[in-house]
Amino acid sequence: MFDNAEYFLNRELSWLKFNGRVLQESGIKTTPIGERLKFIAITSSNLDEFFMIRVAGLRHQLDSHIQKRDVSGLTVAEQLAAISHDTHVLVQVQYRYLKNIIRQLQTQKIEFVTNSQLSQTDQQWCYTYFRNTIYPVITPVAVDASHPFPFLSNRSLNLAIRITRKGQDEKIAAIQVPAVLPRLVTIPVHTEVRQFIFLEQLIATYCSELFYGYEVKEVVPFRITRNADLTIDEEDVKDLLEEVEKSLRQRKRGQPVRLEIGKTASVSLKNFIVDALNLPPADIYEIAGPLDATCFFNFADLPGMETFKFQPSTPQIPADLSDGKDLFEKIRTEDVLLHHPYESFEPVLDFVQQAAADPAVLAIKQTLYRVSGNSPIVKALSQAAENGKQVTVLVELKARFDEENNILWAKQLEEAGCHVIYGLVGLKTHAKMILVVRKENNGIKRYIHMGTGNYNDSTAKSYTDMGLFTANDQFGADASAFFNVLSGYSDPPVWNKITVAPLGLRAKLVELIDYEIEMVQQGKSSHIIAKMNSLLDKDIIKKLYEASGYGVKIDLIVRGICVLRPGLTDISENITVRSIVGRFLEHHRIIYIQNDDDEKVFLSSADWMPRNLNERVELLFPVDQDKHIQRIKRILAIMLADNQKAHIMKSNGTYRRVPKRGKSVNSQVEFCKLAQETRVEPNLIEHRLQPLYRREE
Repeated sequence: MFDNAEYFLNRELSWLKFNGRVLQESGIKTTPIGERLKFIAITSSNLDEFFMIRVAGLRHQLDSHIQKRDVSGLTVAEQLAAISHDTHVLVQVQYRYLKNIIRQLQTQKIEFVTNSQLSQTDQQWCYTYFRNTIYPVITPVAVDASHPFPFLSNRSLNLAIRITRKGQDEKIAAIQVPAVLPRLVTIPVHTEVRQFIFLEQLIATYCSELFYGYEVKEVVPFRITRNADLTIDEEDVKDLLEEVEKSLRQRKRGQPVRLEIGKTASVSLKNFIVDALNLPPADIYEIAGPLDATCFFNFADLPGMETFKFQPSTPQIPADLSDGKDLFEKIRTEDVLLHHPYESFEPVLDFVQQAAADPAVLAIKQTLYRVSGNSPIVKALSQAAENGKQVTVLVELKARFDEENNILWAKQLEEAGCHVIYGLVGLKTHAKMILVVRKENNGIKRYIHMGTGNYNDSTAKSYTDMGLFTANDQFGADASAFFNVLSGYSDPPVWNKITVAPLGLRAKLVELIDYEIEMVQQGKSSHIIAKMNSLLDKDIIKKLYEASGYGVKIDLIVRGICVLRPGLTDISENITVRSIVGRFLEHHRIIYIQNDDDEKVFLSSADWMPRNLNERVELLFPVDQDKHIQRIKRILAIMLADNQKAHIMKSNGTYRRVPKRGKSVNSQVEFCKLAQETRVEPNLIEHRLQPLYRREE
């Protein structure tokens, strides 16, 4: 009944709309200007990954003559054409925003300059910097019959240079802009104006020094994006770690999928590069500005730029842990709920660090998907093993773009004496769990932490997530069985509390939705609120359409991709979809089920995507204590009331900002305030979270 392609949106185009919402944040004039530049950089970084994985995959399908249509009815060729159109529009808007920001920075006496705009003294400084710092690092590469077009690494910034000599044919050379040097070079401090020049502009200005006897006619920057997806046949692999390392080396040499080139390029030089890369016109992006805007990520962090950043937000120690009790004693007494980054990630670090040092702790077991570059968690686990504890760590080697980092951590943990495992064949382990086994006076006690986000102390400062500490014996039994399944040959048991993908999570979601349908049929109140990063699974969407048809009220908060179409007559009239994009990256996965008066809340590591439900080890777990259920319910209510950072989806798949009617509500700002207030007086949460669900009509 709900299989009609018109009921679904295309995944890739939905993602591009999400990246457009991110880009819109760079156009909000009330946002600090350094942070607006960061949104420009995030948009570029997102596009890089999109082309390396998603576009590369579609291009491979096209080359393999795969004719399959997606859920929205588009062929591979139609998807690629639509992606090219929408991305070209997005990039044009991005650089229009960037030009506006650069103009506004000039009013703040911060300038991005070219060599010709500098005084003679500054030009002399630039030349000296080029000779002393840049010149020894760069190497020109000739391109001719005996020197074929050089291999240029993925996402590297390069210069194509057209040179001539009297009586000879025109020649082409290439220079790779060194990533080891700062991309934004600070001109020595002036009394009134702070000036920056791009590294590639300095090289272009003085590169004639590398071509004695020739005249430089033109210099054009360009950048290549390559296929970076890993293909690993795990069934026939003897050593997964070794195979991933080999695949990472191949990633750097993937086929080109996009060319970005400076807009001032001459036709001949542009065509030379395009022909060498064998790319279709749709994959060529002429850029009217500096290529690779990811260079602005750290601009606001430069010394003296503090006024151009958000005011610092200090994560608070949650009220539940403010009584000074020992962490294990507190968890033994009651479950503890954490809401990051508004509440500190430190209790999670303390949990592992205390367990590592505690003589009563016998064993620690943990999953690791993405961790920080200098991870205190890894250090604590290593210390625990050195202290003689039984430490088992599942390190997911296939966490995309964190593979190299995770290989290093896996080796370090093994050297410290930890038992390191790589999960189940053919599945990524995306679940988030820590199990601490402790010997106490009345026997063995298990303490568990489960969460919606990674054990990464760095991203925990900017990603919104929830975590739950519990010493509930049923959770403890589930946790032990969970790690036995991951590390050995144990069949999955009948779980007490948790639900695990890929075996049971899909069925659990269907069961929850079916129960809401039953509630409506019995004339009882019913409501589903689900928050996630992406909604893609066709069967789950069809089940939501079915529930909507019966009259179940469904509010979806989906940050990124959503292929469900809300508001379709007789299909999804009772479904709303909104996306919140703000200072922090919305990352937690939450499900609220009304069940008449029997409210239930679940947290999960999984988005509602085929890969999460079918191809990953994921967790869904209930929040049992009523005070935590009420807290999460009201947190969701504030998100639904957000009229500052929320965008609501129309039935055609486009988004508009929620109208700013009534009281201004920025959910992320509200949660910062709540964390500060409830740090001192826990019962304040009750009256600050009063507004209940608001639906956008």
